[in-house]
Amino acid sequence: MPTLSALIVPVPAAEQLVGSWRWQLDRAARWGIPAHITLVYPFAPPETINPGAFSRLRALFGGAEPFAFSLVEPRRFGDQVLYLAPAPDQPFRRLTDIIVREFPDYPPYGGAFREVIPHLTIADGAALEEIAAAEAEIAPGLPIRSSVDEAWLMAGRAQEGSWTVVERFALGA
Repeated sequence: MPTLSALIVPVPAAEQLVGSWRWQLDRAARWGIPAHITLVYPFAPPETINPGAFSRLRALFGGAEPFAFSLVEPRRFGDQVLYLAPAPDQPFRRLTDIIVREFPDYPPYGGAFREVIPHLTIADGAALEEIAAAEAEIAPGLPIRSSVDEAWLMAGRAQEGSWTVVERFALGA
């Protein structure tokens, strides 16, 4: 099983509202990945991320300003994915664009999607009735206000508890 990596923005303010639903309905939570908004996944294989790449990432994130956002509403991708949409979403899109310009070999989701929509996943691959139950319970707790002052590089395998934080990058440093 290959080791993968991802660049994410953790959203600890969402854990209380969505944490138990994520644990039940999103395998990434069981892998050890916290509530987050993905910037780039999959990123470089961890064994290929050298000191030069770390320096480029530090400079990239250091040049980006911290920002505030809110998770405003539940939305769906098809019938099996429930997520929370951030507003504004432009700062997340800008960070992803900057990363892709600097590391063009690692497009978000392997280039599978024409448009990358910033989101915090609650359920992925769940049954429609489970998604509906999660959505009904979560919606009254919105919006969740948060801010971004760092991004994380995480790495692991597709198995419970295997993902860990490799490096934290401060925005505006």
